[in-house]
Amino acid sequence: MGEMFDVALEYGENVFSDSVMRERLPKQVYRDLQETIQNGKDLDSMTAAVVAQEMKNWALEKGATHYSHWFQPLTGVTAEKHDAFVSPQHGGKMLLEFSGKELVKGEPDASSFPSGGLRATFEARGYTAWDCTSPAFIKEDDTGSILFIPTVFCSYTGESLDKKTPLLRSMQAINDQALRLVRLFGNETAKKVTVSVGAEQEYFLIDRDKYLKRKDLIFTGRTLFGAMPPKGQELEDHYFGAIRHRIAGFMKDVNEELWKLGVPAKTQHNEVAPAQHELACVYTEANISTDNNQLVMETLKRVAERHGLRCLLHEKPFAGVNGSGKHNNWSISTNEGKNLLDPGYTPHENIQFLLVLTCILKAVDEHAELLRESAACVGNDHRLGASEAPPAIVSVYLGEQLEDVLWQLISTGEATHSKGGGTLQTGVKTIPDFAKDATDRNRTSPLAFTGNKFEFRMVGSSDSVASPNIVLNTIVAEAFKEACDILEKADDFDMAVHDLIKKNATEHQRIVFNGNGYSKEWEEEAERRGLPNKKRMVDCIDALVSPTSVKLFEDFGVFTRNELEARAEIQYDAYSKAINIEARTMIDVTSKQIIPAVIRYITALAQSVNTVKSVCDADVSVQTELLSETSDLLSDTKVALQKLCDVTEEGAAIEGDNKQQALIFADKVVPAMEALRSPIDKLEMIVDKDMWPMPSYGDLLFEV
Repeated sequence: MGEMFDVALEYGENVFSDSVMRERLPKQVYRDLQETIQNGKDLDSMTAAVVAQEMKNWALEKGATHYSHWFQPLTGVTAEKHDAFVSPQHGGKMLLEFSGKELVKGEPDASSFPSGGLRATFEARGYTAWDCTSPAFIKEDDTGSILFIPTVFCSYTGESLDKKTPLLRSMQAINDQALRLVRLFGNETAKKVTVSVGAEQEYFLIDRDKYLKRKDLIFTGRTLFGAMPPKGQELEDHYFGAIRHRIAGFMKDVNEELWKLGVPAKTQHNEVAPAQHELACVYTEANISTDNNQLVMETLKRVAERHGLRCLLHEKPFAGVNGSGKHNNWSISTNEGKNLLDPGYTPHENIQFLLVLTCILKAVDEHAELLRESAACVGNDHRLGASEAPPAIVSVYLGEQLEDVLWQLISTGEATHSKGGGTLQTGVKTIPDFAKDATDRNRTSPLAFTGNKFEFRMVGSSDSVASPNIVLNTIVAEAFKEACDILEKADDFDMAVHDLIKKNATEHQRIVFNGNGYSKEWEEEAERRGLPNKKRMVDCIDALVSPTSVKLFEDFGVFTRNELEARAEIQYDAYSKAINIEARTMIDVTSKQIIPAVIRYITALAQSVNTVKSVCDADVSVQTELLSETSDLLSDTKVALQKLCDVTEEGAAIEGDNKQQALIFADKVVPAMEALRSPIDKLEMIVDKDMWPMPSYGDLLFEV
């Protein structure tokens, strides 16, 4: 047994946290920095210089040798460049230096990151700028101890090239409009309204040695071939089951690393699919939660390697079993602790809550396609709508209590009562009765109200939570602004707010659905309601650059038109590149591994037939039938392989039109990949396991 980890003592020990700053910084410097963090006051150079000095001293005491501006470019992962604190002096001496300028500003090469045309290859300058609202931290790994400084990333001309900048802009937008709203209801003391996010992260763990024998997993993160094993998730015995020893050791190390980084990892359990697990964190401010989730993903992958495992964050690494997502729990609260999404015990009497709620319904209904786009990624095309995750149709689940309140408003103009939860009686005398919640939960809803927050369940497991929160923040800010514009001019506030709540509820009730989102009937009903159902990433991207979206984001200073057009180009390009890699991997594996293995099996089978015939006149019909079936499937494989080669070359040949190229890959290459997989998965069920060139689903999912 090693040393016991003292959570209370070691939690956040590698974070330059508020308590550390309060202890180490001069009082006035600390107050000035807090004014910047809490109220957006400009950060002056003198304050930055003192903070940099103390941050450096703290990091050196922790054994750090380098620092890094840590940012989130549009690649889907984080980026970092390590600079040593050392500064050469005359006489072969060395000083350890870190200036305020080095804290506040960095200059990475902007042309080497996706920019969607905002930067040309020869235009290299970009800037990282310190996000003082998210604490610096030290990561300990094989490179040593490195001080990481969360930053934003922009081009020389000022456009955002990252996911953090627009997130911070959107948080500012909703803060401004939410403060207007609470002022209308008499709150004159709140100084800030903050978006809080809690992200739940799903992932798979498989044995690293088996992973290294699957080129498809290595190159694409998912299995491009694989027949289902005799057992999948039918027995539902993995969900919340006892955590196996090897996985428990991994989870322990993950928790300890995250806790030292101040990441509030809270819940861990086995998920539905075999080899699938989940980790959830406690709520923090949206930008910090976004940083934390990136750290969670990085830590899961890094710790897995130490345990001889491989962490898969792809949304659908295995066909036929549940894929992975991350649930984005979103709420808004004042700095005084008032949650604007808390309905109270009698929500029909909570007028401010009803206004907030119906504004959100309006926002989601009017921008459903944009919200769907925020969760669009290549892997999510395999997951959404697969009876394991929300459908691609955006709708809102409110539960019986709130749906009943809204229906009262819509039908009679007045809400006079709220349904209660009642008492749960188990029928076991030794178990006390307890109060039930006022409504059930709905795991099939993309956006579900769950007591005092909304749970956006569409986000993919590998994706950043920045994009959905940017959209949620901005569309709700718009709805709040429109409500405040009306109510601030009203002669009779009580009547005006009553009428506005009823109007929003009536005009946007189509977005509310409490039933089974997995059902075919809902898909048909959603079409009748006029709700969009965009099942593919490539069909969602245009929502970014629609006139409505451009106006929305420009009105609130979250994105410029150029930034949106750049992001659309990046999305189309990313889709094409991902599918191209998958297709070429299929071609490579099929040509070099699978077809040769099948030929060896056919040859052995044919030799067996000839040997038996030459020895005795026995019945060889079974062998002959297998030989014929395998040969036919091999022929089908060769035809499908050639088709995939042709359409992949067609897609790769398109230049200068990212959207057209992406559509070719979606319309032609993806179906060709599916057509190639079909005979190969059948062959896997026939060919001798010892001859099959890669571990099976059974090997990967059940031998961890």
